[in-house]
Amino acid sequence: MVKTLGMNCLFIYNPNSGKGKISKQLPLIRRKLSEKYDRVEVVAAESAEDLQARVKAADCDVVFSGGDGTFHAVLQAAEGKTLGYLPSGTVNDVARSLGIPRTVKGALDVILKGRPETVDCMATGKSYSAYVAAAGAFTETTYNTPQTQKKLLGPLAYAIHGIRHGLPLKVFPVEIVCDGRTVKENTVLILVLNGRSVAGFPVNRAASMRDGKMEVVLIRQAKRPNFLKKMGAFFSIGTVFLFGIRIKKRDILFLQGRHVSIKTEATLVWDLDGEEGPRGNIDISLAADRVKLYLPPS
Repeated sequence: MVKTLGMNCLFIYNPNSGKGKISKQLPLIRRKLSEKYDRVEVVAAESAEDLQARVKAADCDVVFSGGDGTFHAVLQAAEGKTLGYLPSGTVNDVARSLGIPRTVKGALDVILKGRPETVDCMATGKSYSAYVAAAGAFTETTYNTPQTQKKLLGPLAYAIHGIRHGLPLKVFPVEIVCDGRTVKENTVLILVLNGRSVAGFPVNRAASMRDGKMEVVLIRQAKRPNFLKKMGAFFSIGTVFLFGIRIKKRDILFLQGRHVSIKTEATLVWDLDGEEGPRGNIDISLAADRVKLYLPPS
């Protein structure tokens, strides 16, 4: 490719993401990015706050590496920036949703040969999420699983932690208003989705992060379920993750829209892109075209 004079790049990475593989690939990354950019500055982020401050201050393209948590952190400071992403986390749901290769070489090729495209995200108050806002069964697993276990076991660490700490399923009430439609239910799990993948499963495989809408799915449950209803909820959760959220089943509710308002218990904790988020009521709007990111041609 022909280098464009005057184009600079900040490459910033999370040294703790995945198993630290990016640190070993720095010579390759610098060399490949230098094919496109005149100057490549390489920085290891010391914290999420450091990452956001550097992204916000950058006056050039920002290429970054890390997992879904790193993507979430960058998203908070990314408005007006052109981004390139090298996924290096445990699961990489954002990369799966966008079709970005999960190898360093493949992701670099996207930056070198692809073109920046606008991508939707979800706005919750003053914060932004890339692919999911979730509450209920097993959702705390993503931010409570120790980093040491993730480095040792990879995605299996989430499954082990979820089984150990995710039982029993707690039933909680929700009142959802989605683009004017109101639904009141009791549930054990609710997902508001912008991406295709959650926990490595293609639960929303028909969706796109560029289609201008979000998907909502919840597992209906009785307020005081008996044993059979409890087992039914487990089965339905498994069905959603194995076969997708659009499957037709009586206790699975599916909605679509650009704005979702949810009233629920004040103590309920929301998971935003695998990070611990707000508690209680939540208001989510689609933020179209906030982010510009190098994507594969498809």
